[in-house]
Amino acid sequence: MPQPHVLAIHDISGVGRCSLTVALPVLSAAGIECSVLPTAVLSTHTGDFEGYTYRSLSNDLLPMARHWVSLGLEFDAIYTGYLASLEQVELIKQIIALLRSDRTLLVVDPVMADKGTLYPGFPDSFPAEMRTLCAQADLIVPNLTEAALLLGRPYEENPSVERVQSLIHALISDIGAKAAVLTGVSLGTGELGAITYDPDGLFGGGEQSYAGAPAIPGMYHGSGDVFSSTLVAALMRGRTLFEANEIAVHFTAEAIRLTAKAGTEPRYGLNFEALLTTFSSQFS
Repeated sequence: MPQPHVLAIHDISGVGRCSLTVALPVLSAAGIECSVLPTAVLSTHTGDFEGYTYRSLSNDLLPMARHWVSLGLEFDAIYTGYLASLEQVELIKQIIALLRSDRTLLVVDPVMADKGTLYPGFPDSFPAEMRTLCAQADLIVPNLTEAALLLGRPYEENPSVERVQSLIHALISDIGAKAAVLTGVSLGTGELGAITYDPDGLFGGGEQSYAGAPAIPGMYHGSGDVFSSTLVAALMRGRTLFEANEIAVHFTAEAIRLTAKAGTEPRYGLNFEALLTTFSSQFS
């Protein structure tokens, strides 16, 4: 089987494991060639840090993509994460139109908010713009806050099962994505996990599934990037959406457990590196 080739479109934060400093090692550990299109360079991510430096790479994005077109490059998947501005959402849509073929999977992690609040620097109009990108996706991976913002609904911290079902169904029916994974969901006492919805069976494994793991108190930055990158890696190595969700939930939960055990400050991201050897062995 040819080696899968994924294009990851995220920012680079020099400190605080998230975005490309998570996506690149996780995808590589799964035996996937990971090319990168950096949207911005920051000294740290924007959560719980002050005085961070920030440089947008908006002016470089289209020229990079056009160079790849001239080289005849093809990608099995395009995986988008943190986009630094309204302008970049439009740029990324143009880039996807340039680089996406009929066989290219588009996975959009609409990174913009958590715990009911938009991340610093995003205007109130950002969710509506992000929604236009999600509409083009084969798979979207929002958390509860992002799902509520995309749908124009109020955020609920601990939604009922009925509310969760309504949210994930609306991500398909109202937005137009083909499949969705909703993260930060608890369908069992003391658990935290993710629910999938794949009404057309695009990814196999049934229409809907849920995976959960014991919840660990605290806010761990970068956990969403660890989850989404693991999910994409497993899908690209032939796992169904049900299987990939299970793998991603348990990988992320174990990384959080190791981080808590080590006493690592949550803002510096998850201690996922020690798990990569075992993760890699699943695909050998």
